Amino acid sequence: MIGSIDARVSSVRTSVEDMDRGAQFVDAVALVAVLATLGAFLFAPALTVFPFGAFLAVVLYGWVAHQANTAKLLMFLMTASTVVILGLITVYLLARSIPAFQLMGLDIVTRLQKPFWSTSQNVFSLVPMIWGTLVTTLLAMAIAAPLGVAGALFISEIAPGWVREVVKPGVEILAGIPSIVYGYIGYVIINTYMSEEFGLANFGSLFAAGLVIGVMALPTVVSVAEDAIASVPESMKSGSLALGATDWQTIKSVTIPASFSGVSAAVLLGVGRAVGETMAVTVMLPHSQALPQPLYDVFQGTETLTSLIASQYGIASGNQMAALFAAGVVLFVTVLGLSIASQLVEAHMERKLGGQR
Repeated sequence: MIGSIDARVSSVRTSVEDMDRGAQFVDAVALVAVLATLGAFLFAPALTVFPFGAFLAVVLYGWVAHQANTAKLLMFLMTASTVVILGLITVYLLARSIPAFQLMGLDIVTRLQKPFWSTSQNVFSLVPMIWGTLVTTLLAMAIAAPLGVAGALFISEIAPGWVREVVKPGVEILAGIPSIVYGYIGYVIINTYMSEEFGLANFGSLFAAGLVIGVMALPTVVSVAEDAIASVPESMKSGSLALGATDWQTIKSVTIPASFSGVSAAVLLGVGRAVGETMAVTVMLPHSQALPQPLYDVFQGTETLTSLIASQYGIASGNQMAALFAAGVVLFVTVLGLSIASQLVEAHMERKLGGQR
């Protein structure tokens, strides 16, 4: 009988080993197919369909025969593809922008003399566009950050249940409205109003664009900040109230500090939305590649990095196209810096709340 049990155990072990070998073979073939698909896409696009079809066939077989192992492989590939795509975008942006940096050097981000942008003179300076992006972002966040955090606190901590059920879906609907709709409303209503009532020299201004972008970023800030505030453990707030603190003291001294990393991430996401906004500013701004005079005059119109790319890529070539890619590099570095800043803030707050130095 013992011999029979040993034989069964040995049979099961052999079967498991065979299944493991089959799963490993499927993984290896799938990885080779993915690499072949990537290589074909980069160097022979017309042939991409063949290795991709082989990958789909292998995954389909693996899903039927080795589902758990295939699911792990697919999750790994999805995660790795994010890193690969980011790397390819970075390399492509840098490669296409090299001629502009070779032509202008550091003047592409530091030149302060006119002309700033002239295709006939082969001069391309991004200074006015960087300034326009900075000003519109600051104006947008002056609106979205305080109102967004206040709205999140109201929805999460103050509003009755029925109000929360109405307001929160409404905020999420606002986040889904296309940016071109905001831009068109801003162009027709806000630009017209400011031009008629304030007598602006140009139809469109940084102030109007910043106002519209701030309204656009507001739902993002509210939604993310509300989730962060709602994640604060109820026991912390109940303990504060049990010690005699008022609702406002609890919000100010417990809820906001405990959720600060999430709230700051919400604000930085709003900043990223403001920096990367394209269509609204493209519609509303007058596309003047020049610095405002005086520099702090937000009622003049200039250009942002995104509106520059959107308005000129269709007619650009040569050094002008390379300069547009250089604008993309500046945007990429800016968003990367914001992402790193959000990670540092989150890490700092985790150390602070955890009692570490």
